Amino acid sequence: MKQGIVLKLFLFTTGLCLFILAVIFIGQTVFFKQYYVHQKVKSVNKALQAYEQSDLNRAANAQEMVKLEQDFYQKNNTWIATLDARGNLKYTEDYIMEIKLEHSDDAMFSNKTLNVPLYSFINVEDFSSNNPFLTPWIKEGEPIAIEGLIMNNKPVIQRMARHAYNLREENQLENRQMVNKEGEVLNRTNVIQYREKYPGFLVKGTIAKVRIPKGAEVSRYTNHLFLDRIKAFQADLLYGDYDPAVNSNRTMDVEEYRVDYKIFVDRIQDGDGNPAYLFAMTSLQPVNEAAGMIQNYYAYIIIATLLLVMLASFYYSRQIARPLLRINRTTRQMADLDFSEKIPITTKDEIGDLSRNINELSERLHSHILQLEQDIEKEKQLENTRKEFISGVSHELKTPLSVIQSCLAILKDGVASHKRDYYFEAMEDEVKRMDLLIVDMLELAKYESGTYKMNKDSFYIDAVIERVCAKLATDLEAKKLHLDMSLKPVEVLANERRIEQVVVNFLSNAIRYTPEQESILVSIIEDGETVKVCIENKGAHIQGEQLEKIWDRFYRGEPSRKRSTGGTGLGLSISKKILEMHGVPYGVTNTPNGVLFYFYLNKKA
Repeated sequence: MKQGIVLKLFLFTTGLCLFILAVIFIGQTVFFKQYYVHQKVKSVNKALQAYEQSDLNRAANAQEMVKLEQDFYQKNNTWIATLDARGNLKYTEDYIMEIKLEHSDDAMFSNKTLNVPLYSFINVEDFSSNNPFLTPWIKEGEPIAIEGLIMNNKPVIQRMARHAYNLREENQLENRQMVNKEGEVLNRTNVIQYREKYPGFLVKGTIAKVRIPKGAEVSRYTNHLFLDRIKAFQADLLYGDYDPAVNSNRTMDVEEYRVDYKIFVDRIQDGDGNPAYLFAMTSLQPVNEAAGMIQNYYAYIIIATLLLVMLASFYYSRQIARPLLRINRTTRQMADLDFSEKIPITTKDEIGDLSRNINELSERLHSHILQLEQDIEKEKQLENTRKEFISGVSHELKTPLSVIQSCLAILKDGVASHKRDYYFEAMEDEVKRMDLLIVDMLELAKYESGTYKMNKDSFYIDAVIERVCAKLATDLEAKKLHLDMSLKPVEVLANERRIEQVVVNFLSNAIRYTPEQESILVSIIEDGETVKVCIENKGAHIQGEQLEKIWDRFYRGEPSRKRSTGGTGLGLSISKKILEMHGVPYGVTNTPNGVLFYFYLNKKA
C-alpha cells in the first residue's frame, strides 16, 4: 500500500518530538542530579580556593571570622569553617570555658589552665533558656571534673561534670561525637591495646571564666547540623580514620534527616604556617526537590506536549508536503512533455530554490525540445542540401572528366594528330579546374565543420583592396573593363587573409558577369564604428527570386549550369561562411545600372 508523504512526515515529526521529549525527561530525571552535583562541587571548590587565597588571612578574631563565613554562605549557599590541626574551630575565644586545674602528680595537668571550646559540649541556646541542669553549676568559681584521653600527647576532653561521681550521670556534659567514636573504635580493636595507645585521665579544677557569644556572633554556633559534622570530622582526625597526608582534599557524601549533603575538607596552612583545615558543607536538597517536582509534573507535561506535538506535526506536515505535491504534479506533466504549468515560488528556502530550479528546467527543456525540433528540421534541410551538393559535385566533376576522356580517345585513335597540343592544353585546363574545385570544396567543408577558429588582427582594408585589384588587373584588361575606386585608409579588426579571399571572390564574380568595356566601382564607406565595402558591377540584374540563392553552392543563376563563365560555383558560399564567422552583415542588391555586393567590418577600437 502506498503511503503519502503527509502521513510519513506526520509520523516522523511526531516520533522525533516524542523522542526529544523522552531524552529531555530521562536527562532531567537521571542525569540532571548528577550534573547539578558535579557543577556544585566544581563551584564550591573554586570558591574555596578563592576564599583561601584572598579572605582567610584577613580574619584576626571571632567577629571577623563570623563576617567572612556569613559572606561565603550568602555567595555560595555553603557553610564554611576554619579548623586547627586537631580539628577544633579557630577563633572560638567568644565561646569557651577556662578551667584552673588542681595540683596533681601529673605534670601535664597540675595547676594548669585548660581552655575548653563549649560548642563541643553544649548548645549556645541552652544559656538563654535557663537550662536547670546547666545554669546552677556552669558558673565562675564552681568546681568541675574532667574526663578524657591523651591523644598525640595532648588531652582530649570527653566528659565534664560538677563532681567526679557525676561523670556517668544524666547531667554531665559530653562530646557525643568523641564518645561515639570511642565505642566504634573499641568494637574493632583490643581494649588493652586501645588503653595503651589512648590512656585516659580524670582531673579536677575550678571554672575560672565562662565566655558566651553575643549579637551576630551567636549565629556561628546555632547551626548544630554543621557543628555535629565538624565534631565528627574531628573524631575521625584524632582517631586516625582521616589521614591528612592521603586526603589533603576530600569530598564526602552524608545524609541527615533524608537530605543529602556534600562535605569538603581542604588541608591548608594558616597565616602562621601551621596546618589547618577548611571545612565546608553544602546541601543538595534543592536538586532533590526539583527532580521530584519534575517527575510529578512530567505526567501533565507529556499529555499536553503529546497533543501539541500531534497538532503541530500535522500542520507542519501539510505545510511541507503542499509544495512537494505541487512539484510532483508539475514534474509529472513535464514527463508528458507538457511545460505549460509553472510552480509558484512562495518561500525563500530550499523548497523555493527547488521550485525555481524546476521552473528553469521546464523552460530549458521546452526551449531545447523546440531547438531539437528546429535542428531536426535543419537536419532534413541539410540532408537535402547534401544531396544537392553531391549532385552538383557529380555534375561539376563529370564534365571535365568527359572532356579528358574524349581528348584521350582522340589521341589514342590518332585522329587529328595535328591538334595534339590543343588537346593536351584542353586536358590541362580541365585538371586545373578540378583541382580548384576540390580546393574550394575542402575549404568550404572546413568552414562548415564548426571547428575552424577565425583569428582576428588589425589591418588597413584599403591596402587589401588595392592588392586584390593589382592581382586581377590581367582579368580586367582582358575584358577591357574600367575599375573605379573610392577608397579611404581605414584600420579594421578581422582576419586579413580571409577578408582578402572575400574581396577576391566578390571582385572576380563582378569581372565574370560584367560585359566588356563596362566599369566596376569599388568603394569604402565609413559608418560609425563600422566600415562598408562595396563592389558594384555594370550589367544585367539578378532576378529577385535568385538574390538569396546565389549564396548556395554551385549556383550561377543559370538553370542549365553552363560553365562558359568560369569559376567553381563555390566562391560566394565560401565568402558567406567567412563573413558569418566574422559576425558582420553582408548582402547583394540590384542597382539602377547593375549589381552591388557589400559587407561590413568593425573598425579597430
